[in-house]
Amino acid sequence: MRDALPAAVIEQAKLAVYAVFALAGAAFAAFASRIPEIKAILDLSAGELGITLLAASCGSLLGLPAAGWFVHRIGAARTVGAGVVVGMLGILTIALGVDVFASRWILNAGLWGVGLGIGSWDVAMNIEGAVVERHLGRAIMPRFHAAFSGGTVVSALLGAAMAAIGARILPHLLGIIVLVVAVSFWALPKFLPREAHNAPEDAPRHTADAVDGTLEQPAREGAGIGAAWREPRTILIGCVTLVAAFTEGTANDWLSVAFVEGYHLPPWAGVLGFATFLSFMTIGRILGTSLIDRHGRVAMVRGTFAMAVVGAAMVIFGGPALAFAGAALWGLGASLGFPVGMSAAADDPRMAAARVSVVSTIGYLAFLGGPPILGFLGDHIGVLRSLTVVGGMVALALLAVPAVREPDTAVR
Repeated sequence: MRDALPAAVIEQAKLAVYAVFALAGAAFAAFASRIPEIKAILDLSAGELGITLLAASCGSLLGLPAAGWFVHRIGAARTVGAGVVVGMLGILTIALGVDVFASRWILNAGLWGVGLGIGSWDVAMNIEGAVVERHLGRAIMPRFHAAFSGGTVVSALLGAAMAAIGARILPHLLGIIVLVVAVSFWALPKFLPREAHNAPEDAPRHTADAVDGTLEQPAREGAGIGAAWREPRTILIGCVTLVAAFTEGTANDWLSVAFVEGYHLPPWAGVLGFATFLSFMTIGRILGTSLIDRHGRVAMVRGTFAMAVVGAAMVIFGGPALAFAGAALWGLGASLGFPVGMSAAADDPRMAAARVSVVSTIGYLAFLGGPPILGFLGDHIGVLRSLTVVGGMVALALLAVPAVREPDTAVR
């Protein structure tokens, strides 16, 4: 690659991307770890909780499509910074809505802000991560997502501790806000310069079509999000990412509730089940990075999706003891689909921002449809049994998995 950046600049940017991924995970899990208590405080049914969680998805679906445009205009660092501000205001509103006003409507407003802020933050940090990965010349995106998962693990364990001692939600979430803002001030100035996001002159001019092995026409310089929405490969990658997000998001939103209500465990034990899922998802993302280089994206996504189905079945049908083992296997299974989808969307650096924005938007549709679907089923067959939807979604996604293969390899 021509005009290579200094290694020290790339290394600093890599550490900064690790930091913002970890912060996003910590911010998300701080709220998610208290969902069983929020449900109880506001006296919500499973269906009402599902509709309430939909507010975050609505905010995300506004932030996600716009994020690629903002990255083009103001850069990834400023887009992440704007997302941090909006997301932290949303978390503060959640805390006030539950602890001070006990209002579902204020909670909805906070969730909408969290979705808007973290949604745009998510796209921008994935674009930055893809650029860093390209400059490093090796797979690293799953490890960035492992940092996200690691942030969720630490935050979820903290949430479990807060629940166990009966701590109020407001001081807990205020502490997370202070942490996120402070670390963001350190990390964002270390992102790569904006010119590093441009495609080098010797960048590949074609990308492989994942379905029939033919080559797409070169993307027009400056082509935008509208063009990306018309590309079959990008849509198929989005479908894989959607199912990966559904598989991960279902556990994020409902696993702790399923442990508590399905197996009559105390809230702290439900959060530990959630933390088990997150811990093994982190492990899968750390170990899976080198395995992707060895076996390829397609084989690894197929294998991990199969693990997710088996793990979800163990959670649902295995009883309390096997449910924790199932949560671990489910976490491994959910580990690679989303980061691999982000890397695949960014294969062509000239269209990376537009395609990552499109794929992220499709993926986050899982968070739009998932909460109300699971909530509706939870009201009728119980939250635990409603998790069977995961298996059906993964079976459909296997048809689209070849779309994520590397552009310069044969179908694996």
